[in-house]
Amino acid sequence: MVKHSLTVIVASLALLGCTTSDTQPAPVAAAKSADQAAPGDAKAAGPDKKGERPRRRGKQVPAPEDVAAAPADAERTDSGIAFKTLIPGEGEPPSPNDSVKVQMSVWQGDGTTIETTEGRKTPKLVRMGRPPVPGLVEALAQLRPGGKGRFWIPQEQTYQGRKGAPEGTLCYDITLEEVLRAPEVPADVAAPPADATTTESGLAYKVLTPGTGSVKPDAWDRVKVHYTGWTTDGKMFDSSVTRGRESTFPLNRVVPGWTEGMQLMVVGEKTRFWIPEELAYQGQPGKPQGMLVFDVELLEIDEQPEPPPPPEVPPDVAAAPDDAIKTASGLAYKVLTPGTGTEHPTETSVVKVHYSGWTTDGKMFDSSVERGQPTSFPLNRVIKGWTEGLQLMVAGEKTRFWIPVELAYQNKPGKPAGMLVFDVELIEIVKP
Repeated sequence: MVKHSLTVIVASLALLGCTTSDTQPAPVAAAKSADQAAPGDAKAAGPDKKGERPRRRGKQVPAPEDVAAAPADAERTDSGIAFKTLIPGEGEPPSPNDSVKVQMSVWQGDGTTIETTEGRKTPKLVRMGRPPVPGLVEALAQLRPGGKGRFWIPQEQTYQGRKGAPEGTLCYDITLEEVLRAPEVPADVAAPPADATTTESGLAYKVLTPGTGSVKPDAWDRVKVHYTGWTTDGKMFDSSVTRGRESTFPLNRVVPGWTEGMQLMVVGEKTRFWIPEELAYQGQPGKPQGMLVFDVELLEIDEQPEPPPPPEVPPDVAAAPDDAIKTASGLAYKVLTPGTGTEHPTETSVVKVHYSGWTTDGKMFDSSVERGQPTSFPLNRVIKGWTEGLQLMVAGEKTRFWIPVELAYQNKPGKPAGMLVFDVELIEIVKP
């Protein structure tokens, strides 16, 4: 995205850390498909960490003769990066917010290939704001589109002596194929202008380019967009434009300001939104802070069936009733609908379920029922209360669980806190 980039965004996915089948970056870093949602999935795949050492691809390409050290006629930057222009380019060099598409080979001083794009069908995308190594930003700034350069980047500007990472000065041959220019910072990024429209919720917006469509998306539809987001000091924190591909996501799985704002748009329209903090990330650690500004272009609406209404809050959500059964671990449960099956899942089973979850104040934080789609997951990949409780059930059974905090998220930051209440329907034991 954005639910980092548009991480929620979605309570269930952001809080429960689930994997998804949606490989597109989501707006504001977090919006994702709920197809694979599973409570407490702790093994979700995440984006590459900044500064992660490149994977050794095995492919070796011939190193230049001067791979070990920069020759005497090489130029040097103030930080100590040496470089030679091999092919002059044309136009402006990339700026700090841009992304670039490059062909690149990297060698250690002994000529060992660390990384290469040779033989790839597509060039490597490098975001100037999140480079694989710090020195690459300064190196790329020496190039112009179509140009090629050779760079000798010292260790303190590459992997900085991290264990297991390439050591010493690294030699880069880089061809700058294309610059994906970041949109300019809006002149009115600091606050909505007088001609912006403000809704009752506090969302402000201004149409920049009228659309060509007539249909507006509903909150449950999926949309395809291009977008860029800034904080009010003009710092760009996310952009599908500089990633070079559109972003697709369900509207009801993003921050409230997006859900509301996009329903005002038609296909082809480009709009600027000023989203107050209470409709954005609400001060969540690690998220962009304060009011956020987005330029959004609506490219496509994928209409979806209207989801069923949310489940009613259980009358006994605050505490397990007297007729609930309590296990030795402290898990309490009550069968709501008897099942038709005879087999119980095991800890290693994969199960298909419908479920809804509430905190004890009656706030629902996740529901496959509301999404209109059951979810499947292995029982050994969820919170302890689920692993234990589901093994008590048979197919067709619907049970309410009161899961104490020590069997739930243990009050981890960003997770539902305290005791949690779940209504779970076991639809199928998929496999052992």
